[in-house]
Amino acid sequence: MRTAIDTNVISALWSSEPFAGQIAELLGRASSEGALVVAAPVYAELMAHPKATPRFVDQFLASTRVDVEFFLEEAVWHETARSFAAYARRRRASAGGAPKRLLVDFLVGAHALLSSDRLFTLDPDRYRHDFPKLRLLGIGLS
Repeated sequence: MRTAIDTNVISALWSSEPFAGQIAELLGRASSEGALVVAAPVYAELMAHPKATPRFVDQFLASTRVDVEFFLEEAVWHETARSFAAYARRRRASAGGAPKRLLVDFLVGAHALLSSDRLFTLDPDRYRHDFPKLRLLGIGLS
């Protein structure tokens, strides 16, 4: 079982959020079930965390056995483009105006969908609509 991890999971751990213990438990379970991975954009977002330095981020990922996929397949980019474009069309049609979600969210979702068995996220609603076939792991999810 290969688990992709969303930025918000690791950020919540580093910020010692009240539910950090549950996150650590789920992360440990996911690790015992198979590989852990983050897409390159997640790695980049992690660098913006207040605690982050390249050494801190790299040591955390190594110690938790989380691999970084710096090279994403063409199919991931095509799925990202398809899902982001569909979202933008829905938003314009609903008179919501310009897209409010970031492209990176769609890249994380597409990577998880095509390169992993599931996505560990703290924001499942963000992915449910745009990636209905994506299996999600998170607090309160099975």
